[in-house]
Amino acid sequence: MQRYNILHRTYYNFSGLVSLGPHTLRLRPREDHDLRIESSTLTITPPASLLWHRDVEGNSVAVATFGLPTNQLVVESEVVINQYNETPLEFLVADYAINWPFTYQSDDTLLLGPYMAIQENGNRTQLDEWILNFCQPGERIETYTLLNRVCTYIYQTLNYQIREEPGLQTAEQTIAYGTGSCRDFAVLFMEAMKSLGIASRFVSGYLHAKPSTDNFGATHAWAEVYLPGAGWKGFDPTIGKIVGTDHIAVAVARLPETISPISGSFFGAQGAKLDVGVWVTKI
Repeated sequence: MQRYNILHRTYYNFSGLVSLGPHTLRLRPREDHDLRIESSTLTITPPASLLWHRDVEGNSVAVATFGLPTNQLVVESEVVINQYNETPLEFLVADYAINWPFTYQSDDTLLLGPYMAIQENGNRTQLDEWILNFCQPGERIETYTLLNRVCTYIYQTLNYQIREEPGLQTAEQTIAYGTGSCRDFAVLFMEAMKSLGIASRFVSGYLHAKPSTDNFGATHAWAEVYLPGAGWKGFDPTIGKIVGTDHIAVAVARLPETISPISGSFFGAQGAKLDVGVWVTKI
């Protein structure tokens, strides 16, 4: 077991006095048999009323409402977790899915349909050709080997680039540009999985990395695939590895754009400056 302290500070500095609309916060990690929350605090300025719920994906969501005008919004989340996912390769895949291609059982297909839906964003010829790097038509290959090949290939052949601006590249754009952010690589991995008939979803969370002068941890994105017998398993194409102890999932979704850590609105003076700091430390 590994303990982590996660400190996530977000500052919105407005150009003048504003009224804040409701804000949706997805900052609390997903608890399961691999992860337990030891303590959690959420501090918001100006004061806010909070209502918590779990969304359709089981993510923990807080909705903050405000009563006072302000020229600054500060959201500080601090969480201590116990992470047990120290042996991520210890899982069993159902016999019928050990090798690819395989077909999900009918009950699973009904539930997984949305996670297998191909995005209708134009010509996928480039993506289909790119997939030929991993498997040829009619080839039978171990499923994990195929997943690992795709994950590793993205890491080895594409250049990682931090993109602060909002939005996502399509899978085809990432292939064409040869570069992308962690969320772009996750989308590419997901779309490749769907083309191969494997259900996938987007994950946002945190990644612990060795501290340096400019890196104490970061918000991060990766993907999960559904493997019969094993459940949802994470793969991180940004580092070319299966998800392990250093990954801390906060939210999952079929559509990446639906799970921003903080989203909301304001009314009044135009313009706002955003500053975010994240520190993920072992304790």
